[in-house]
Amino acid sequence: MALRVPRGELDRRYSSDRATPAPWARARKELETAKSYWLSTVRPNARPHVTTIAAVWLDGAMHFTTGGRERKAKNLARNPYCIVTTGYRGLEGLDLVVEGKATRVATAPALRGLAEAYRRKYGRLFRYEVRDGDLYHQDTVDRVLAYRLRARKALGFGKGGTFSQTRWRL
Repeated sequence: MALRVPRGELDRRYSSDRATPAPWARARKELETAKSYWLSTVRPNARPHVTTIAAVWLDGAMHFTTGGRERKAKNLARNPYCIVTTGYRGLEGLDLVVEGKATRVATAPALRGLAEAYRRKYGRLFRYEVRDGDLYHQDTVDRVLAYRLRARKALGFGKGGTFSQTRWRL
């Protein structure tokens, strides 16, 4: 099944005069190739929680992992809505914000695909394996929780000679 390609909408209020919407293909490539991301969740007391994560873009969605006892896992268990961001330090490039609802990845075939995607992208740093239907970081006894963030909306902030703000509805 082919995935729908979202059309970018430029917000002229926050864009240079000659700016055009960033193409989704460029945003998707950035999401696929970035090495670090930031995950924003909400604590039980409604305060924000932000932490760095490693993630992969797979089958039209962001995927990330965490230990079951970590704050982000606890937050997502109470409130699955979150934001993943990535971008560039400085005033060049395209910064991205992806927001939506995270759901657990729990089937062995999906977990195997995710483990392979992490291996391809991060090499030895994130070597996951599927054992007894669960995901584990290689050589550990603690189960790892995997999440799929199906984006509802994404924002792109183009920086450099031309500044732009693009919104995609996914």
